Amino acid sequence: MTTTPRCLAFFAGSLLAVSLSIGCAHVSPPATVLAPPDVPRELSKEALAAYVVEPPDILLVDALRLVPKGPYKIEPLDTVLLRVTNAFPDEPLDGPYQVDADGTIDLGLTYGGKIRIADPTMDQARLAIDQQLAKHIKGHKVVLAVQPSRAIQQVRGQHLVRMDGTIGLGVYGSVKVVGLTLADVRAAIEQHLSRDFLRPEVSVDVAAFNSKLYYVVLDGAAGGQMIYRLPITGNETVLDAVALVNGLLPVSDKREVCLARPSPLDQAGQQVYPVDWEGLITRAQTATNYQLMPGDRVYINSDPLIRFDTRLALILAPIERVLGVTLLGHSTVQALKRTDPIQSNGTVGGGF
Repeated sequence: MTTTPRCLAFFAGSLLAVSLSIGCAHVSPPATVLAPPDVPRELSKEALAAYVVEPPDILLVDALRLVPKGPYKIEPLDTVLLRVTNAFPDEPLDGPYQVDADGTIDLGLTYGGKIRIADPTMDQARLAIDQQLAKHIKGHKVVLAVQPSRAIQQVRGQHLVRMDGTIGLGVYGSVKVVGLTLADVRAAIEQHLSRDFLRPEVSVDVAAFNSKLYYVVLDGAAGGQMIYRLPITGNETVLDAVALVNGLLPVSDKREVCLARPSPLDQAGQQVYPVDWEGLITRAQTATNYQLMPGDRVYINSDPLIRFDTRLALILAPIERVLGVTLLGHSTVQALKRTDPIQSNGTVGGGF
């Protein structure tokens, strides 16, 4: 029973020696980090390419000019722009009037009160207003225009880019915007709305940049990895990325920080840029504080000694468990022998 503990002690000592030799070899002072000259960094950033819309971005669309193709019928909640010449100076008829839910606008008691203009066309509404005003004033002229409420409500606002790459414009249908720049999205929406409106004009911007991301990966020293998924705004650097995840882990190795950049179909090979973390933090050397691009991975490896210690603990844990059970069984057997009332010489008893 004494051979097993000695063997295990020898095995543990050998593993410790191997771990120290491997660790010392791995943590030798690294070579000087060479920064490629053509990669954007903190003091020489570049503007990102034109933004390409993808799900699940959120677009902000505003209607600048939506004039329905005639004949347009006025509807409740539309805004009517009314101008009447030769009206009473103290009670002019010049300005916007919202059509009430019952389809009427109020011209005031002087001009006959409410008049219904909903459902008729523009010409019919103008004629109805002219006939009512003819009872109160002479030599007048009615100029009428309308701002449709439904069109503005359906087009204006925030629109989520759906999984199929389209945005919804209510009763005016859907427009496919995936893979387009903002200028192309605007042109696509205006072309789509031209079926119902005369030379429509809209403005388009991004309300939420949800599709362009970068990742920060923190190795947990053989205990898993922590991955952070962060949206990109076009101005982040490696230092910004690490700051957003509250810095390095206690097990992180400052000498093993790098930026990995994807390439289309790996045609450009591996694009991995080591980061001089000590120089960046303690000496403000910005040569390796690279500007982040969509899809970048900032990888921070763990300390090799801590990583090996964790792996060694995983290997030794079953052995320690078996050893503990063996020693427990051995001590139990010895205890039973010491307390056995019938001794080998046939006497009973007391252990003396």
